Amino acid sequence: MFHKINHFPYLYIVNLECILLMSKDVVICGYVRSPFTPAKKGDLAKIRPDDLAAEVVKGLIKKYSIKVDDVEDLILGCAFPEAEQGMNLARNVVFLSGLPNSVGGVTVNRFCASSMQAIHQAAGAIVSGSGELFIAGGVESMSRVPMAGFNPMLNPSLVDMDAYIGMGHTAENLAIKHSISREDQEKMALTSHQKAAAAQDGNFFENEIIPVNGNAVDGCVRPETSLESMSKLKPAFNKDGVVTAATSSPLTDGAAAVLVCSADYANNNDLEILAYIRGMAVSGCAPEIMGIGPVLSSQKAIERAGINLEDVDIIEMNEAFAAQSLACVEELGIDMSKLNIHGGAIAMGHPLGASGARITGKAASLLKETGKRYALSTMCVGGGQGCATVLERA
Repeated sequence: MFHKINHFPYLYIVNLECILLMSKDVVICGYVRSPFTPAKKGDLAKIRPDDLAAEVVKGLIKKYSIKVDDVEDLILGCAFPEAEQGMNLARNVVFLSGLPNSVGGVTVNRFCASSMQAIHQAAGAIVSGSGELFIAGGVESMSRVPMAGFNPMLNPSLVDMDAYIGMGHTAENLAIKHSISREDQEKMALTSHQKAAAAQDGNFFENEIIPVNGNAVDGCVRPETSLESMSKLKPAFNKDGVVTAATSSPLTDGAAAVLVCSADYANNNDLEILAYIRGMAVSGCAPEIMGIGPVLSSQKAIERAGINLEDVDIIEMNEAFAAQSLACVEELGIDMSKLNIHGGAIAMGHPLGASGARITGKAASLLKETGKRYALSTMCVGGGQGCATVLERA
């Protein structure tokens, strides 16, 4: 007889003895990140990404008094894992962060959702009985490793299929498809900066940032920005387009990490549970409208959690572009008052491999801070994908 597992309904098992193992609750017990700073000109531009990730992992270990000998694996996401981000970056970060040699290290790549994928892999391992305690995170130095890497070797057949279409052009496509005006995009961007600036002023980021070389301040937030200043910018991708640098997430350096474990481990080791992972999903879509990816993945994750969108109190959606975010808001029917309450990636920055861990860790933290019950973290992925996670407050 097959048995469906609560919260992970895509898992089926064939004997009753496995039920207790496969129905383990997976929880998030910690979240930290580096400051997110502008690529090339920010405070992290001269720091190697492996060193940057190591500082964040060390900060996570110290903040939550992690028993490092219990850590099964360090799962680290990176969108362009080459050069200083190559050579199995995660294993190198194990060494650099002072974790014992007994801890494994694996680097994963789902482009922008790489570190959310790291969280999903940790959760899947726990559910399958392949470990109790994991560090999942991600890093990207867009200063030191360029978009697409140093030597992209594209398959001509995929070029013809638009598989490698530039992200900005996909945002333009969604703006056309959903009749999203430049003005509406600029209003969303302004709101993102205003929320992030207010959160900075209120010290809402202080508890999550690990100082790096003495810097503990995000560098992409522009509290002085205005609709007037945005209106003067030229289109960034298409000559007659409506997407500008102001309505796009900036190139960013940063790292983030999340502590993922079984609820039993947390309870037995005095770890405070921030949130339970209740649903996870990935999905695909046409590459030329990759920004719509969060729609299907969010719907799948919410269904797997056994709830409705109306039940979700906090939504952390990665703002790759205002156009794609607004398209997803429209398609999903999102209440804007629940969205990115401390600002999104247009203001915070988007270090590709780190953003999934940031928004998922942030969602878990906000559940704890606000007392709300459910949160959704969701994001689009280059090449036409979506990735989403549903959390429930402990």
